[in-house]
Amino acid sequence: MAYSETIADTMRTDIGFEPGLTEKKMFGGLAFMLHGNMVCGVTKDGGMYRVGKANEQAALDLGAQPLSFTGRKMGGMVELDAGSFEDDGLRQKLTELSLANAASLPAKG
Repeated sequence: MAYSETIADTMRTDIGFEPGLTEKKMFGGLAFMLHGNMVCGVTKDGGMYRVGKANEQAALDLGAQPLSFTGRKMGGMVELDAGSFEDDGLRQKLTELSLANAASLPAKG
């Protein structure tokens, strides 16, 4: 699965500069990591966000959808399709939740 460079560039802008931020190609997409913990990623035609289980319902209430690559929901993860991804405010709120979640986790080696 190829990912959209346009969406990747938008996510880079949304995240801004964070010490410890890296990019990693995963599962045919691109993931943004903070100290080794996933923050968000680019899928074929949208974006996914690791908001954490504690923030999952809040993210869903904002308009995100549960992430389900295989038909099975992945707890603490939400996604935006291409249309929802165009909502700057929604994207920014999900990015903030995801950055806070990643920052709360122990750094990975």
